Amino acid sequence: MDEVIVKFYRRLLKDGFENAGSLENPSIFLDSIGENVALCGAIASSYMHLFVNVVNGRIDDVRYLCICDPTANVAAEILCTLARGKTLEEAQAITEDSFFPILGKPCPDLSQRAKGLLELLNRGICRYRGKGN
Repeated sequence: MDEVIVKFYRRLLKDGFENAGSLENPSIFLDSIGENVALCGAIASSYMHLFVNVVNGRIDDVRYLCICDPTANVAAEILCTLARGKTLEEAQAITEDSFFPILGKPCPDLSQRAKGLLELLNRGICRYRGKGN
């Protein structure tokens, strides 16, 4: 595991996982298993749920619950930070490169997890829009 991931994860352990948790009646709910998006590494029984509340076309809040490896936890924390407050269009424009300034440098493992999370988020936004929202 890359040292920047270890350092970020240790900070999360010390300070708390700010974006972990669920939202009641989210506008968008995503399950990595149901979506067949591999995010959580080789951990048996791993999963990730994303909960997104949309208000007036903007992501008001986003949370996650998961049983994942530390890299996936770090990626989920960063995604929540990046997406919160953005319009749906802005959220869909987030790229894996957007994760690196928060982490401090590029990291191949994080890049892979970021791609999966962004794919998951984009699927949810597309379905949300398809419902006439």
